[in-house]
Amino acid sequence: MPAQSKTKRPATLIPGDGIGPEIVKSAVDILEALGSPFEWDIQQGGLAAIEESRDPLPQATLDSIRRTRLALKGPLTTPVGGGFRSINVRLREEFGLYANLRPVRSMVPGGRFDEIDIVLVRENLGGLYVAFEHYIPIGEDPHAVAISTGVNTREGSRKIIEFAFDYALKNGRKKVTVVHKANVLKALTGIFLEVGHEVAKKYEGRVKMDDRIVDATAMQLVMNPWQFDVIVTTNLFGDILSDQLAGLVGGLGMAPGANIGPDAAIFEAVHGSAPDIAGKGIANPLALLLAVGLMLEHIDQPDLANRLRTAIDQVLREDGVRTPDLGGKASTGDFTQSIIRRLGG
Repeated sequence: MPAQSKTKRPATLIPGDGIGPEIVKSAVDILEALGSPFEWDIQQGGLAAIEESRDPLPQATLDSIRRTRLALKGPLTTPVGGGFRSINVRLREEFGLYANLRPVRSMVPGGRFDEIDIVLVRENLGGLYVAFEHYIPIGEDPHAVAISTGVNTREGSRKIIEFAFDYALKNGRKKVTVVHKANVLKALTGIFLEVGHEVAKKYEGRVKMDDRIVDATAMQLVMNPWQFDVIVTTNLFGDILSDQLAGLVGGLGMAPGANIGPDAAIFEAVHGSAPDIAGKGIANPLALLLAVGLMLEHIDQPDLANRLRTAIDQVLREDGVRTPDLGGKASTGDFTQSIIRRLGG
């Protein structure tokens, strides 16, 4: 067993809904075998919180994240109806989590694509997802016309593009691709592209920059994904392309996410709560474990992150232990224990 840190880092832990508690337990158990640097403050969110406090994002949970400035969360379900806003959007806005980091890499050999290693950086607060929307009535139809206004700012574009270039520089990446639709949305994404070229000048000679139209990017990600390294784009485009990227390496079960702002960071599995398999013991914890790796890097523990990723690769590639969604027969517990054994636990 590795030596425990003398001082542990406070962090908020949100088990979530559906398979959330199962995969969160897996992550916590594996972290303990790794010598966890975290001291958890367990809080509720989603449907579990509705039962306790009638709010899917209770004040106690927000206060905890504000105190710890760091959170790991399972999937949270926003109730349909009742006027509840998206929990994820509320968290991003509450803590100014402007950067969404979504790395993907090939982990299970023999898929349609191999040796994929791409990082998508998505602007998290602006674009069309600000949802400034309204209807215009015509005749007897009160919803005859729907209008939505997107917002991108020069400052917001610069922050996210600089984040992408800084990430590339820190992680030995060679190129950043700025993805836009400035040929049509000349103002909304034109400002993003313009700032991209401005920022790139500061990194000249260290990180290359190119730009692509979003629809061409989507096609090229299927035809030749190996040409991409780091992609940075606006909110809506990033949401779509990040799911496409996950599809190249096996689906959302392989997709971790980090939401990073100046004062807080929240790490998560990108997939939903999968209530249809909750309690069956077959959930794949991999996306959340990869998010744990991002979380460890965020607190300057890259050695622990590398040990975790190495153990995952060994279990998948050498031991052949995989959950049913990856073509195997292992339970969540089997997969967890296999990683713990690889860590020497």
